[in-house]
Amino acid sequence: MVNYYSADYILPVSGTPVKNGTVAVDQHQILGLYEENSPELSGREIQKFEGLIVPGFVNCHCHLELSPLRNKIPKNTGLIPFIKQVIQSKKQFIQKESAEAMREADQLMYENGIVAVGDISNTIDSKEIKQNSSIYYHTFIELIGFEPEKAKDIFRAGSELYEEFKPLKASMVPHAPYSVSKELFRYMSKFCWETGSLLSIHNQESEEENKLFRYKTGQFPDFYQGMNINIDFFKAQARNSVQSFIPLLPRHQKLLLVHNTYTSLKDVYFIRRSERDVSFCFCPNANLHIENRLPKVEMFLFNDFNLTLGTDSLASNDTLCILSELKTLHKAFPSLQLTDTIKWATINGASFLGIDHDYGSIEKGKKPGLNLISNVDRLSLTPESRVRKLV
Repeated sequence: MVNYYSADYILPVSGTPVKNGTVAVDQHQILGLYEENSPELSGREIQKFEGLIVPGFVNCHCHLELSPLRNKIPKNTGLIPFIKQVIQSKKQFIQKESAEAMREADQLMYENGIVAVGDISNTIDSKEIKQNSSIYYHTFIELIGFEPEKAKDIFRAGSELYEEFKPLKASMVPHAPYSVSKELFRYMSKFCWETGSLLSIHNQESEEENKLFRYKTGQFPDFYQGMNINIDFFKAQARNSVQSFIPLLPRHQKLLLVHNTYTSLKDVYFIRRSERDVSFCFCPNANLHIENRLPKVEMFLFNDFNLTLGTDSLASNDTLCILSELKTLHKAFPSLQLTDTIKWATINGASFLGIDHDYGSIEKGKKPGLNLISNVDRLSLTPESRVRKLV
């Protein structure tokens, strides 16, 4: 059955907004996008809405496994206290309660119009939920190990988990520069290059990360000492973390840098000169929750990078909603235009995940999902803007 949806504007993402446009859908597939009073619409029953119709959202960074920590960790603690609380709290997870929390998080994302997710996993626990979900998932199997002598064993365990996730899409990825040894980086780089997998990494979420790499100071040395991890092998790099680990990766590897809260202009120039295929993911609500700071978003705009959005986890966010992330960004950076940022929320993430043939834009033949954003001011969001999943 063909359904016709019309709104004040349709934002196809692949082209300019269509005022009073109509989109035709048959079993999730886009049949056509029509302008107002198009002859093809004569005699058709059209559902008309106030607001904007946009493609389904793509959440490039989430942690389903941390869903049981909703409302459990205080805000504005800083990254290292946050990590400590996550580690401690994960020890108390009850498997049944954890599975239910993950199912609720998956349903929450679905209701908030999210159609595809890049999800960080450390265990197999989320596989069943992903298999039964209406959402497309790419699982980033996260490896953690700063001690060089343990790299081979950690990589081997990650490889076994990677096999367990089949036939779902998955990659093995490093957690963060401060938690992965050069040896482990090299194992993963070789694997991803040989398999064509995607790489994702938490990047410069805290200034403490840069202090560790530049001077071997700050809170991280004490953090590792408290965990009985000897980091005598680690030498100060006299440069920020991102400049230290990117040379360890294959030149043409697709890489997603997540958070980037303390990325500098020098870092951006370094990344551009490196000629890597780099995308950036912003998780503004999580950044405010943990560090009470946002990335210098406008700095990335001027350098024409592929920009995407994520929600992070319910441990660091009140909800899992890409519209909420957009509202936070537009409030903090009033010069941003929704016609630009809607790409960050849709096609850019789909492109990184390699699913833009189906997702990310309203084009004939695609199955991107459709969302209605209501309570808008023409082509701008307002504090009252809400999302409703149409398809």
